[in-house]
Amino acid sequence: ACNVLLTAAVAATAAFGSASAYSSRYVGATLNHHGARHGGRVHVGRSDPPRARSTLAMGLGVPDLSTDPRIATSRGMQAFRKGDVAGSLEQFDAAIAADERYTLYLWQRGLSLYYAGKFEEGAVQFRRDVAANPNDTEEAIWTFLCEAQTNGFEAARKQMLKVGKDSRPIMRMVNELFLGDASEEDLATAGHKAGPGSRAEFYALLYLGLYNEAKGDAVHAKGYIQQAVSSAYGKGNPDPDYMYSLSVVHARERGW
Repeated sequence: ACNVLLTAAVAATAAFGSASAYSSRYVGATLNHHGARHGGRVHVGRSDPPRARSTLAMGLGVPDLSTDPRIATSRGMQAFRKGDVAGSLEQFDAAIAADERYTLYLWQRGLSLYYAGKFEEGAVQFRRDVAANPNDTEEAIWTFLCEAQTNGFEAARKQMLKVGKDSRPIMRMVNELFLGDASEEDLATAGHKAGPGSRAEFYALLYLGLYNEAKGDAVHAKGYIQQAVSSAYGKGNPDPDYMYSLSVVHARERGW
């Protein structure tokens, strides 16, 4: 019996190591934040991420994966990619329950809240993230998107968060669009110049779609989002940028 338990302990520990490595592939961007939001670890001067809390099972030193916030976050991201918005929120909330420090960094949860129609909660999540990382362009924009749904487009623009300079030229222009300092044509042209299938073109299309949705223009929003979904940037990629997965979820949620 002892040998059986020991074998189970070794197997579970190995599984934990494998799961943690798999989780880190997706979750590294959550706590040290992101560049292109597809899992790359991009350190931005933020304090080191909190270590996951793992309990011991059977007194044999076997980690209990159910209490590991990294695993819950990874599961939440996978659920969202599959279009299970409610399921993703359950996992993100479980991550926070396991370690409340995750509250400040789970931008993925904010995205899920947006598609769950919980715009006020989404805005709170994104504002927390920007407070923790004041150079976060996309979270400022998603705060705008949430607040446009509850307070109106112009009110959201007036209270849009100011952030530092994004390292990505296309995202700097996206930010200018939402602030009112650039036009839709400016952003569309910049995306087109970047070339078909480029990351810049995809982000231009995605945020033009989201911008038009915030304005209440469903026709143009649909057109841009459909182009983003059709982009070679993510289509056919077995491990696409998380934001490409978001474009697919967006189209599905809107029935496009």
